[in-house]
Amino acid sequence: AASTVPHEPGQLHPCLYLEVCSHNEETRLPLHTSIVLFLLSYCESKSFKVFLVRRDSNNKGFPESQRFHLPESLSVCDFVSPEGLPRLVRGCRLPAAVDESGRLCRAGLAVVLRHIIIRTIEADPSRKDVQELLGFKKTCLKACAEVSKWTRLCELGIPSAVEEHLQKPTGQAQLLPPAIVTLERRLAEPVKVHNDDKIRRQKLQEQRQRQKNGTSEGEGKPELEGLELRAALAKLAVDSVPAGTTRENSEIRKVKTTDLPELEHVFAEGLYFTLTDVVLLPCIHHYLCSLQTHTPNTLHHLPRLLRWYGRVQEVPGVLRAAEDCGFVLSEVQAPTPSLFGPPQQENRDDLLPTEGQEVTPNLHFVGGPRPTMTKLKENGIEAVFSPHPRPAWTLPWDRLPAAINPTEGKMSDIRAVRKMQQLNNLAAMVTELARPGDTIVDFCSGTGHVGIVLAHTLPDCQIILIENKEESLVRAQRRSTELGLKNIGFLQANLDYFTGPFQIGVSDTCKKEMQVLQQFCSLLLLNISYFRSQHFIVFICANAGKHCMGLVDLDRAWAAETHGYSVQVMTMEPESCSPKNNMLLGRPPQRTAEPAGHVDA
Repeated sequence: AASTVPHEPGQLHPCLYLEVCSHNEETRLPLHTSIVLFLLSYCESKSFKVFLVRRDSNNKGFPESQRFHLPESLSVCDFVSPEGLPRLVRGCRLPAAVDESGRLCRAGLAVVLRHIIIRTIEADPSRKDVQELLGFKKTCLKACAEVSKWTRLCELGIPSAVEEHLQKPTGQAQLLPPAIVTLERRLAEPVKVHNDDKIRRQKLQEQRQRQKNGTSEGEGKPELEGLELRAALAKLAVDSVPAGTTRENSEIRKVKTTDLPELEHVFAEGLYFTLTDVVLLPCIHHYLCSLQTHTPNTLHHLPRLLRWYGRVQEVPGVLRAAEDCGFVLSEVQAPTPSLFGPPQQENRDDLLPTEGQEVTPNLHFVGGPRPTMTKLKENGIEAVFSPHPRPAWTLPWDRLPAAINPTEGKMSDIRAVRKMQQLNNLAAMVTELARPGDTIVDFCSGTGHVGIVLAHTLPDCQIILIENKEESLVRAQRRSTELGLKNIGFLQANLDYFTGPFQIGVSDTCKKEMQVLQQFCSLLLLNISYFRSQHFIVFICANAGKHCMGLVDLDRAWAAETHGYSVQVMTMEPESCSPKNNMLLGRPPQRTAEPAGHVDA
């Protein structure tokens, strides 16, 4: 039966929580769980205690007859019911990793995988092969899916497309998913890697040498023994240059960079095996096996993907890890691309709206901001600012611990004073509205200036800081530990990975506002549907001209009012605290009618 013992703060081991699901009355591992287990096996990581979580409505535990093929390298593996999850994990999508303190949770596939790699390297610095998975400057899949099309494709697009295919493998079998087509085309693009000039000159030298000898490329050697593959395998062996290469002659060195031959893909991100390949392998393996079973002719449209699939199997440790996870990689020969023509489906998936996404009309802006504002005013559309309800309210800075005061940080004195004034405004609103037992979420928290002040000021409330930059969140956690705060938790994740209930939401996200203002003249409707709760208060600072930003915030207020909120747009006090000094306060109907009551999300 599933364990129901909660794993609360103070746990001794970092924990991983992976989802299992049901399909056709059978319990199985979803792809994102298989990917995490594959990486754990490849890294031979023993740093985590692993829990499998079944989250469907018919949770009946895990009978002995339904045991999974789990990697033998896992030191501990147990089952846990949703009720036994830590509070932070209950409020986010899996997979999730919780540190030893139990207060820092990482959620989302890319974030969790990168964390596994980092912990593996910390435990065994000699694992250079694992370190190379993070790629150049350790940035592989670091950009969140909200801003990176590549991360979105690998973390969400490919796994979702394959999961959907596996559920109905014979339905629309001849139609390749857009995400798969995008990956196939990506593998056909020329490779751009750091300092690739030397490898490209070596390739040119080999080409000319073959012409001189009268031999064609690949003649007398296996197809996969090209220069790109040798460079890739040399990287895996921690060699600085491809084995067997020599310095190019003077004639080759004189060739312009623009005239050098392009490099071809060996792995998903170019020449080198990275975390992206780890993510894709379980997905593509199951997809190709399904196509082989149901529609083998479809494979002719994926020659580059098949070639990639074969090359990945040559990486040391991949076959072992795959076998450890219970799937045997197939030996599939890649068809020659020229024999089969381009893949079907010319539509690019990045031009298609995702599910639930509204398509914004391609409106062209004519004129400038002032004529536009004049026309809007003539039509009765004008920003109206409400008076600040607590203009003189301030935090007791002289009685607060020094670690909370921005003046103790690295910012200048002027900036620190302004930050204190901004915090006064945000805290004034939250302290007026908060009730004992409320959960308050600081979205895009950064290093925690807002959240930490609230946690200290409202000890009877639970504060959650959400931020996708690990460095910022770790710094915030360190500050809270120094202050001895017990009512605070940290979640490293994209906003859409947070699904937990909360009563108050606060955000001081000024950096994104310029993008909003640039879209202002197209009158883009900014909706708030990405928030998971219907009981929240949102604070946003403007980042441009007062009147222009006021109109943008007016549009936001209207959008919130369609959801039943009572919204005020006001100016921070004093106005000099920031050029981004607009503030929105939204109250749900229940809090407007019952200001002294507690509202459940």
